[in-house]
Amino acid sequence: MSEISATSTGVSATDDPGLRRLAAGTLLAAFPGTTAPEWVLRDLENGLGGVTLFGFNVASAEQLAALTARLRSAGDPVISLDEEGGDVTRLAYHVGSPYPGNAALGAVDDVELTRRVYRSIGDDLLRCGVNLDMAPDADVNTADDNPVIGTRSFSADPALVARHTVAAVEGLQETGVAACVKHFPGHGATRQDSHLEIPTVDVSREVLWERELVPFRAAISAGTKSIMTAHVRVPVLTGSAPATLSSAALTELLRGELGYDGVVVSDALDMHAISRSVGLGGGAVLSLAAGSDLLCLGPLPTFEEIREIESAIVSAVREGRLPVSRLEEAVDRVARLRTWFGTARREPRDGQVIGLTAARRAVRLSGAPAPLVDPLVVEVDTPPSMAVGDVPWGFTPWLPQAEITRVKPDEADAPALLTHAKDRSLIIVVKDAHRHDESRSFVSALLTARPDATVVEMGLPIWRPTAATYIATYGAARANAQAAAELLTA
Repeated sequence: MSEISATSTGVSATDDPGLRRLAAGTLLAAFPGTTAPEWVLRDLENGLGGVTLFGFNVASAEQLAALTARLRSAGDPVISLDEEGGDVTRLAYHVGSPYPGNAALGAVDDVELTRRVYRSIGDDLLRCGVNLDMAPDADVNTADDNPVIGTRSFSADPALVARHTVAAVEGLQETGVAACVKHFPGHGATRQDSHLEIPTVDVSREVLWERELVPFRAAISAGTKSIMTAHVRVPVLTGSAPATLSSAALTELLRGELGYDGVVVSDALDMHAISRSVGLGGGAVLSLAAGSDLLCLGPLPTFEEIREIESAIVSAVREGRLPVSRLEEAVDRVARLRTWFGTARREPRDGQVIGLTAARRAVRLSGAPAPLVDPLVVEVDTPPSMAVGDVPWGFTPWLPQAEITRVKPDEADAPALLTHAKDRSLIIVVKDAHRHDESRSFVSALLTARPDATVVEMGLPIWRPTAATYIATYGAARANAQAAAELLTA
């Protein structure tokens, strides 16, 4: 019997206020700006499950701490954000993360280092009043051209991903910040972005079990407090539906076969894989029915649309399409998570030094950098993914003696750049060049004339052009850039 029963909450199929409070308790809303709107505070008082914060909500650590304190004054909310380190950061959205991401940590393959990095991230979050981190990414990145995972994954090796996922979960949760392992049942074999469409992972059940599910099984054994769904269809498991809306994925597999009883968090429902297929309200109802406990709504839904989502959930209960017991079960799990927040908190340690240490250990150098002579750094612009956002990357301010220019490869004048680089050290910086034909063509044109140039890859080092010096950072975080710059000036 659920601890929050229909009797204890006074809920019945015709009790709209009580039922609406239950519906609200499953939602993680977002809002614009760096202060809490009155409607958010009012909704928290009326049972809203919590909030998800984004880069536009964060101006500084001090401002974020004040914001979360204000949110807590109105209730007992789950306060979440995506802080993966590396390319995906919310705390350092405006400057770049001081921590390398998962690809760099996987390249080092030191689980204690991963644990220390995530413990430091957890300390930072704890200082700012965040209690749930939508990390780590446990996807096994087997598709080189994956447009949404890439450096967010530890590796293409399931066993390596599993051991580092466990270390990340343990590091975060040691600080009293809940981990949210994502994206179940696996987003690493996709070649489409679920922000834009529904990707497909068309593998057998055996491959799914021995590859995609390995890190999630390890995370469950390690006690992760939450798991995030993927808007990915796996035909052998989910048919034509994405896992976020599939009871076969969330109830039969995750709850049943894998024995997970923590909180299931949906990926953002405003992503096109959901919002443009079944709609926000329809997605909310179907995801709850499938087994989700907290619905991340994403940054796009307005106050009015959030009200419509609540109404869609209430209507589904009243019409018999969603059992009220399913809402009670979800709210009960979230209540247990809140209890854990209260018992697991501890004082933060000193942090962030470990980030640069990790980035230095991850960087890989081929060749011997020559002494820099009036260096020209050409950064080849790469469109940001929607998961990352417009986070700064590159060598500013780590090479103050250099002239740094950012160019679009399909618009840049390679001959003019080569003329400008005459008798100077030429450093070409790319990010995931293997995924962009125009980047490879542009870099190849520069290297044909300047084989003595240095190439720095700040994504996955899959395409390795012939150059005098090649540096791979396994990520574009601020710490990765600093580590690479140190090699160039050593």
